[in-house]
Amino acid sequence: MERKYAWHEYSDADLQAIETLSKEYMNFLDTGKTERECIDETIRQAELRGYKNLQDVLKSGNPIKAGDKVYAVHMKKIIALFNIGNEDLEQGLNILGAHIDSPRLDVKQNPFYESENLAFFDTHYYGGIKKYQWVAMPLALHGVVVKKDGTVVPISIGEKDTDPVFCVTDLLPHLGQEQMEKKAAKVIEGENLDLLIGSRPVKGELKEGVTQFLQQIFEKEYNFSEEDLLSAELEIVPAGKAREMGFDRSMIIAYGQDDRVCAYTSLAAMLEVDNVERTTCTLLVDKEEIGSVGATGMQSRWFENIVAELLESAGHTSPLAVRRTLERSRMLSSDVSAGYDPLYASAFEKKNAAFLGKGVVFNKFTGARGKSGSNDANAEYMGFIRRVMDDNKVAFQTAELGRVDLGGGGTIAYIMALYGMNVIDCGVAVLSMHAPWEVTSKADIYEAKKCYEAFLKTKGEDLV
Repeated sequence: MERKYAWHEYSDADLQAIETLSKEYMNFLDTGKTERECIDETIRQAELRGYKNLQDVLKSGNPIKAGDKVYAVHMKKIIALFNIGNEDLEQGLNILGAHIDSPRLDVKQNPFYESENLAFFDTHYYGGIKKYQWVAMPLALHGVVVKKDGTVVPISIGEKDTDPVFCVTDLLPHLGQEQMEKKAAKVIEGENLDLLIGSRPVKGELKEGVTQFLQQIFEKEYNFSEEDLLSAELEIVPAGKAREMGFDRSMIIAYGQDDRVCAYTSLAAMLEVDNVERTTCTLLVDKEEIGSVGATGMQSRWFENIVAELLESAGHTSPLAVRRTLERSRMLSSDVSAGYDPLYASAFEKKNAAFLGKGVVFNKFTGARGKSGSNDANAEYMGFIRRVMDDNKVAFQTAELGRVDLGGGGTIAYIMALYGMNVIDCGVAVLSMHAPWEVTSKADIYEAKKCYEAFLKTKGEDLV
């Protein structure tokens, strides 16, 4: 079954809406290059649309009721937004779930060292990367440094035109014969992904003069000491803004589109859909790229706890209320899919591949090889999804992640499915996924937002 290219169907009004959405999305990417930055921007946008902090609402003693818009945040890295509908909360939620962490390099806790008058930060890569892609390119430093007294120093260096940038060095081809004979996984070793941060010594200091000079800069310009790096979270990401791509400007190239393209379109849909029958939720989580672990990953109990808080405030005190609510919920696991690349056609099975420009992608299952580690959505739910998409004129396609036995991948879908709810993966096709710069189609971004809006508006009785 051949799916149509969405571009063929667009009116002038659609094309204008695509450009407006694309610009807003690129601004979101530039503002949020880390989880914390994404959370800050999400809160800013949500509060402008009338959302209130759930903790403040609970402290006021006022019960949660239809029409309320609230959000909850945990450790500044995970957020859930709720628009309370007219249906009883215990009848379930319409949930959009995306992740806001992306592959990168992390600065180690004791990172700073000098060698032969060159100063470096030692790093540990985060998530699945091709290590050779991260060398010899401008890199920026984002995150926080937390002092012993609790003072938080925000760090963002390398994005302004007046900022310095950093890099991981590579070996010149003239001396790289042995290096080039290695397998791609070993061309650049993980322990060699160290960030070059300086080379100027304190005048007259012949021993660790560069270290001393940089220590002065840390203190005077950025308000932290070397020792404060013990309690820092610093992420190394590509420097530079999201850009339109192609002569026709039909695509966007940027860092972190896996999965912020789905996070942003989920958020945009959530903030636009109002006066809902069924309570809607957008959940943006951390740690998906390393298995959804930790207190801010989907495997934590935080989301379950927040739903329990909502239910109790709304008058549902049964110990079964949370279980009933989550089982009756339905979810789009808003995550990206691998876009078909004709330059690497052998990695795909073309009939079941996602193509740029053919709309939002549904992955009935993910996992690896024999669907290992997968959520496999049932046929009834897929039938429901098809009906919602067609009724709302959303361009969509179905896919799986590459050829059987070649690879595969995972999302948060299987974790939410543990509650017994209907879940399916749904997102945007991406070229060069997990590379420092990833590529998406503006048409697919537009269709993803339309898809998420249509899903959020569905009622409890719509799924039969």
